[in-house]
Amino acid sequence: MRAVVQRVDGAAVEVDGETVGEIVGQGLCVLVGATHGDTGETAAALARKLWTLRVLDGEKSCSDVNAPLLIVSQFTLYGDARKGRRPTWSAAAPGEVAEPLVELVVERLRDLGATVETGRFGASMRVSLTNDGPFTVLLEI
Repeated sequence: MRAVVQRVDGAAVEVDGETVGEIVGQGLCVLVGATHGDTGETAAALARKLWTLRVLDGEKSCSDVNAPLLIVSQFTLYGDARKGRRPTWSAAAPGEVAEPLVELVVERLRDLGATVETGRFGASMRVSLTNDGPFTVLLEI
């Protein structure tokens, strides 16, 4: 699995003009993509990493300060534009594989005690955030 992790001071995701997920204050906005071969173990490992990643102020993690996370599925993280001008998405897992994996990341985070908001899988989403730093990290599990 691949994740783009942004330290934020608030973030929200809208679908058709409706806010479907929002975090207020310090936390993480995480774009998550799945590829072929990812498993439930991969999803659980990503959840643990996100919960304990020390990227908040004072080198704290979400688990240290009970900071919320906004998890947004994004298959385009596995886009490949090395050839030509049009990306290929062949490395991205199909929706029927990716959706349960992204849901499992959210479930495992909640099992760990996290406050988690989400986007809506497969929807056209508008994500807004205030990147705090700016600070962005790419994770590959």
